[in-house]
Amino acid sequence: MEGKMKVCVLTGKQKLEWVERDIPQPGKGELQIKLEYVGVCGSDLHFYQEGQLANWTLDGPLALGHEPGGVVTGIGEGVEGFAVGDKVSIEPAVPCGQCEDCRKGNYNLCKNIKMLAIPGERDGVNAEYCTHDANMCYKLPDNMTTLEGAMIEPLAVGMHATELSDARIGETAIVLGSGCIGLCTVMSLKARGVSEIYVADVMDKRLEKALEVGATRVFNSTRESIEEFAKTLPGGGADQVYECAGNRITTLQSCRLIKRAGKVTLVGVSPEPVLELDVATLNAMEGVVYSVYRYRNLWPKAISAVSSGAIPVKDIVSHEFDFKDCIEAIDYSLNHKDEVIKAVVKFV
Repeated sequence: MEGKMKVCVLTGKQKLEWVERDIPQPGKGELQIKLEYVGVCGSDLHFYQEGQLANWTLDGPLALGHEPGGVVTGIGEGVEGFAVGDKVSIEPAVPCGQCEDCRKGNYNLCKNIKMLAIPGERDGVNAEYCTHDANMCYKLPDNMTTLEGAMIEPLAVGMHATELSDARIGETAIVLGSGCIGLCTVMSLKARGVSEIYVADVMDKRLEKALEVGATRVFNSTRESIEEFAKTLPGGGADQVYECAGNRITTLQSCRLIKRAGKVTLVGVSPEPVLELDVATLNAMEGVVYSVYRYRNLWPKAISAVSSGAIPVKDIVSHEFDFKDCIEAIDYSLNHKDEVIKAVVKFV
């Protein structure tokens, strides 16, 4: 496909604009993809609201969006295994493939990785078309939609967290935060056979959804104490605790919820680069802390889990916005967190 396309671009704090650009053409080893769905991520909201996320600061115009599902419309030189019309899910970060981390299989830690919607790396995909390295594109089976393809990215975060911490059947888990990533973590835990999953948040609608997708019991932290409940569990805490909110309160709380030799996994990304941990309690419990940085080697497994019905990832989508309403989608998601569980922008 050639011609012009519309792109939604962040030009400053809470400033989104429409621009027109040339439709990108696939280079060697690339696919051209017509976007059909793009998820609205918490990181998009942080860049929109604060102009920064962790150690990244907005340094110029940036298209947001890094959770894409779409259809192949062009094939670059040397690409095999794809045809025009294939439905695909895109893994948004492209590693160099040459460094030590890449060679070890830890390509998410590549120092030269280029991630969609990250300042200084790559523009996002809140656009009608994109090009992407074919090695990081995955065909979807016939029984999956491109909406589900867009949801593979947040699902992969939850799956990576539960694999990194080696969550096992028979364990207990506490998930702090039931936004999209928290819910994906709950579904990943359930798929791994963890049957006792307790979820804390401050928004009832999100907690209701947590119950729908596998939580055993939920706690609204404005009314109930998850810390007091954790003390009643065998061993005085949970085997696994997942911090999925990315804020000071839940991060500080996380180490107080594990049993002895328990595990804390930091999944949420905070707009602040420095947060506190209760290290004294962690030491006393001889707990283990894992930090999650995106995901690796999970797209085929995540697609299989969704295709088989093991993880109903589309069930957590609460709002859909047409592409022409992309600016509203981001602004609404930021200002109506009590309503929005997961928003997506649709192009079809």
